[in-house]
Amino acid sequence: MASAGVACLPAIRRIAVFGGTHGNELSGVFLVRHWLKDKSELQRPSLEVQPYLSNPAAVQRCTRYVDCDLNRAFTEENLSMPLSDSMPYEVKRAQEINHLFGPKGNENAYDFIIDLHNTTSNVGNCLIMKTSKDDFTIQMIHYIKNTLIHDNCQVLLLENPAVQYGAVRTVAKHCIGLEIGPQPQGVIRANILENMRKLVNSALDFAHFYNEGKEFPPCTLDVYRAFEKVDYPRDSEGQIIGIIHPQLQDNDWKQLKPGDPSFLTLHGRTIPYNGSSAVYPVFVNEAAYYEKKSAFLLTEKVTLKANSVKVSKT
Repeated sequence: MASAGVACLPAIRRIAVFGGTHGNELSGVFLVRHWLKDKSELQRPSLEVQPYLSNPAAVQRCTRYVDCDLNRAFTEENLSMPLSDSMPYEVKRAQEINHLFGPKGNENAYDFIIDLHNTTSNVGNCLIMKTSKDDFTIQMIHYIKNTLIHDNCQVLLLENPAVQYGAVRTVAKHCIGLEIGPQPQGVIRANILENMRKLVNSALDFAHFYNEGKEFPPCTLDVYRAFEKVDYPRDSEGQIIGIIHPQLQDNDWKQLKPGDPSFLTLHGRTIPYNGSSAVYPVFVNEAAYYEKKSAFLLTEKVTLKANSVKVSKT
């Protein structure tokens, strides 16, 4: 019988570590290629850990994707689409990944996926979670943040439907996305790779300790909950006419108040943030988001609570 306030949850046995979901984000590509040759670093007695190169064609070309964004392809429509020669490459990959590591929403899906990404924006070490209702994932992130206390680590919650997308990691029962930057596309930086490596190993340690019976007490977790995308100023033809203001550039996670500079037009006019309350922008001026018409995400600070978690022995 579980004690009050303790969530007794199933063991976490199968974990996949995805790299190369975007083929020009090289920290995950380099790490997964290394781990595919030598898995010893990932091994834990209670875990089966599978490194996986998600988008090999994009990796070979060192591009974000071939036909469409793989990290937006895991929708019900795409996963149920009949196979055809005209199917976009990434939709085909999504179906293959769903078959190997899912099916999405099924009890036979992998227990956990860690998806490795880089960003050109100044987010530092960022962990992405999809729901505020997952005690296990909250506890894992709490453990990671405490383990890496000297390496600042922020948490982004993508729970609002306005900012959700069909991410590859959502195939599993639980998941986190790692976004580490700033790192240019198609470039590898040793410090960024090492930070990513630490985060992955910390997550695997937590899962193993949990499987071995360690109980993690109730905890709180401060996160940034995204609620809206902000596009660049555009003219009547849809062309960008304002760029990120120097006072906002590289200031991810820092407070942006109504009236603060957000964009600068090519005529030198400052466009202020016109929201009704202070927010915390993230993914500021991310290179890959120009095509998605997103200059930055607006977030608000919230605190999540998680019950004590312990592995179920049944």
